[in-house]
Amino acid sequence: NGMIASSHARSAFTAAGTRAYRAVVCSQLLPPPPFKQGALIVKDLPSIVAKKGEVILDVKAAAVNFPDILIVQGKYQFKPEGEFSPGSEVAGIVKSVGEGVKGFNVGDHAIGSVAYGGYAQECAVPHQRLIPIPKQMPFPEAASVLMAYGTSHYALVDRAALKEGETVLVMGASGGVGLAAVQLAKALGAKVIAAASDDAKLALCKENGADVLINYGTDAKDFKEALKEACPTGIDVVYDPVGGPYSEIALRNMAWKGRFLVIGFAAGNIPQIPLNLALLKGCSIVGVFWGQFTMKEPQVNAGYLMDLMKMYGKGQIRPHVSKTFSLEEATEAMNAMAERKVTGKVVL
Repeated sequence: NGMIASSHARSAFTAAGTRAYRAVVCSQLLPPPPFKQGALIVKDLPSIVAKKGEVILDVKAAAVNFPDILIVQGKYQFKPEGEFSPGSEVAGIVKSVGEGVKGFNVGDHAIGSVAYGGYAQECAVPHQRLIPIPKQMPFPEAASVLMAYGTSHYALVDRAALKEGETVLVMGASGGVGLAAVQLAKALGAKVIAAASDDAKLALCKENGADVLINYGTDAKDFKEALKEACPTGIDVVYDPVGGPYSEIALRNMAWKGRFLVIGFAAGNIPQIPLNLALLKGCSIVGVFWGQFTMKEPQVNAGYLMDLMKMYGKGQIRPHVSKTFSLEEATEAMNAMAERKVTGKVVL
């Protein structure tokens, strides 16, 4: 069910005899999910030679993220030309280092972020977008740090300037970015309200530090009343990676000078928000585009990622990897993500 078709026999070498690596390849844009078996294939490709400023990573784990679902449909902000491998978040061992790269040596363990190309055994990563990790850090956990925790840290610390004692509502709280936001908000001293669509997901949020649990199910009225009961004075920060019908309800329950963080639209529907609400509440609606931030402000991002690694070392954050898949099972993993059956992170 959703297994990727292999293009030819598994081999470490191409027909010409040059060293090769295996990669999931998207050769044409796909219709909306669920993606069909054979929509993506696994190919042997010639080994990558590091260009100036690049590090070639021997990829041991690649996280599956919501943007991967969009990019294979041509719906993401970045649109690759021709054949490409999806995947933006990788962990592995440095295989080779290009000219001008300092701070990384062959054999180092590292995590990196790329626009695409991560669902592969080799990945070229610009050295500015790579950070070292402890050798004892498991690769599936390592591959789950950058996007979920990078996005959530940037959102809460930089865009929202979250203060200790404030209240944070995390929508879609059991997903990858949601659970990261729960852990980070708690570590930063906030009161955390976790909202998710069923009790099993909320139990996971509770285990990860949430103070108040709200099952928004299908009844918008119940969600509205639950928010008022949980925070009568209003919510300081809303973290919303879901969109859909609950965004406006959350915005209507903001505190004065609150910050509504626009993370994404996993529900599929982009809310049409009446702008008078921002005026009446005296609140800010703040866009969070972590991928663009990492390119426009790489030095700031590098500092934030080092902060995250320190938090990991102290046990303040811990990625929850709910399931792992093989490279050949990438379609199945992407369908699980698209159908929102995932808690925490799934990893190839």
